[in-house]
Amino acid sequence: MKSSIPIEKEIVLVGGGHAHVHVLKRFGMRPLPGVRLTLVADEIETPYSGMLPGLIAGRYTHDEAHIDLWPLATFAGARLIHARATGLDLAGRRVIFADRPPLRFDLLSLDIGSTARANVPGAAEHATPVRPVRKFLRWLGELHANAEARPLKIVVAGGGAGGVELLLSLRHRLSGGPHRHDFTLVTEGEVMSGHNARTTGIFRRILNTRNVRLLERTPVAEVRAGELGTVAGDTQPFDELVWTTGPAPHPWLATTGLELAEGFVSVDRAFRSVSHDFVFAVGDTATVVSDPRPKAGVFAVRAGPPLEANLRRAARGLPPRPFRAQRHFLSLISTDDEHAVASRGPFAAEGDLLWRWKDRIDRRWMRKYQVLPDMAGETKADAPLSPQDPEAMRCAGCGAKIPAGVLARVIERLDPPPSPAVMVGLREGEDAAVLRTTPGALMVQTVDFFRAMVSDPFVFGRIAANHALSDIWAMGADPAAALAIAGLPPGAPDVVEDELFQMLAGAVEALREAGATLAGGHSAEVAETMLGFAVTGSARQERLFRKGAMLAGDRLILTKPLGTGALLAAAMRGRAKGRDMAVALREMQRSSGPAAAVLRSHGARAVTDVTGFGLAGHLAEMIGRSGLAATVELGRLPLLPGALEAMEAGYLSTLHPSNAEAARWIEGAIVAERPPHAALFDPQTAGGLLAAVPPQAAESCLLALRGGPAPGAAIVGEVACTGAHAFIRLE
Repeated sequence: MKSSIPIEKEIVLVGGGHAHVHVLKRFGMRPLPGVRLTLVADEIETPYSGMLPGLIAGRYTHDEAHIDLWPLATFAGARLIHARATGLDLAGRRVIFADRPPLRFDLLSLDIGSTARANVPGAAEHATPVRPVRKFLRWLGELHANAEARPLKIVVAGGGAGGVELLLSLRHRLSGGPHRHDFTLVTEGEVMSGHNARTTGIFRRILNTRNVRLLERTPVAEVRAGELGTVAGDTQPFDELVWTTGPAPHPWLATTGLELAEGFVSVDRAFRSVSHDFVFAVGDTATVVSDPRPKAGVFAVRAGPPLEANLRRAARGLPPRPFRAQRHFLSLISTDDEHAVASRGPFAAEGDLLWRWKDRIDRRWMRKYQVLPDMAGETKADAPLSPQDPEAMRCAGCGAKIPAGVLARVIERLDPPPSPAVMVGLREGEDAAVLRTTPGALMVQTVDFFRAMVSDPFVFGRIAANHALSDIWAMGADPAAALAIAGLPPGAPDVVEDELFQMLAGAVEALREAGATLAGGHSAEVAETMLGFAVTGSARQERLFRKGAMLAGDRLILTKPLGTGALLAAAMRGRAKGRDMAVALREMQRSSGPAAAVLRSHGARAVTDVTGFGLAGHLAEMIGRSGLAATVELGRLPLLPGALEAMEAGYLSTLHPSNAEAARWIEGAIVAERPPHAALFDPQTAGGLLAAVPPQAAESCLLALRGGPAPGAAIVGEVACTGAHAFIRLE
């Protein structure tokens, strides 16, 4: 259920670290009325450090060792911004990005982890750092392939718990291959420095029995291609060098103006910045200056509950409460054979039972964030943040317009590009846009409008614009200008302004890429965020595409994979994988303009865009106008990752049953609600073009599409002659 309480404060969480996933889960269970969370994450899945050694060893799957941020953010009612933060504007309270507009916040929390400390000459060029984990796991796949081909000399630099666990995990992963590999551990001090002498002795024995060469008190002076040099002047050859020598801060933190300690954010015991009281930081990102602790996952996990409590207090204008982390903690360090070592203060023990205990602890912690309640039909209530009555009647008609000041500031910030087709546009502030027509050309107009299907307003703006532009491309026209129709729920003026700006900035970017501009529009207060566009373009009559112009024998080419309807339906219930949604959003933001140009250059005769009525519905329109029939090869229909699984699980769009009425055009019996037939009726948002291309040009057209603007394109069928009435035949 959408909240009826206006958003008054924005809490932005940058990073999907261990503490932030706790904040998200708890806010999902107990929302704070009037406060909205936004998660900014450059990775849609966050790895759990406690299970990383097991993932490397092959004991855990990728999904078992990662938290999917998409369903977690959905459960929390949080916006998810899948982008990399590159800086902060603390004076303006904005998060800076490289490729999208800044994002406003009232309160900010940083949980972005750390990078690898490659402070030895040549390490950055010739070593593989364990962070970021995504890149390391990609390298791991390449390593496995290399290890199958020949024996390798593998060196791990760093003798702490992380380095030791990683080396033993790598050894286990590669032990089943055809070659025996050589492993060396190089450490500046003693192995397992920071732990007690008994723990150090246990791991010396374990490494020795695994035939791992251990070089203690051997600081590295330089790394060269295939060789590292030590301070003592010795050399150690390697085929692969993994760098695990401790955390380093993200470089962009140095540009923020926050007070730092050795590059990490300086915070008090409440995790609040000592220089900016509206900024919080936890985990490896921060240093508690009055009570520092090691950069260890256990502290990041335990920071979650006090961080959540202090963000709630800060949002209410209350002072945060300090938290004191324990100084000694139990470490459970895994080896490569379902065996673990326990270390705490002077205590040390080892055994298989300890590994099973660690495994149970890790799985139980992960289940809290991987297994979420079904969100269908849930309602959540709490006391309002402010005395404003959330049930107060809002004005309708023109009284529901977004305030003039907000609109003026948004228009000033947007700065849409000038267009020769626009004589009077946004800059002039008139009552309507005035467009110039091209002599000899026809004016082509279309309009599209829908509710937000994603929480990121910038991405939603891009998708909404692309969806509206698709009709223009499908007609063979060139877009010139668009009028926006925007609706936003009521909220604090700063909140509404930034939301509207983000949406329209995404749209302006998509329009600019299409060679069009935003000429004006209208806005209103509504219950749910909505956006649409009336787009005007032009085309010469002889260049128009028409749905019914196809000929028997033409090949049917679809330029984008299907499945957005099922995926969005699953996502609404928190049942879609984040990595699948990331691919779907990329496809929805992919313009059909370049694909339309390829289709034209290969003689396409009839074109339509596959959107809300699904492939069957839009193909039925084409054959209905042509009087022909079509054969569709179900096995060749391209599907987005995760779409088939969503359909099999029964996650279908609410429009699916209506779309299934197009089954009357299909020869034979089908089950419209089950794959593979369900894909025919799945409504597409910003879907691809469906074109009838002459048979002699079809293969070259497909190659041009796949090698350029439409990598997911496919030949899905053929136009055929028909008898008494038009129909679709499935193969």
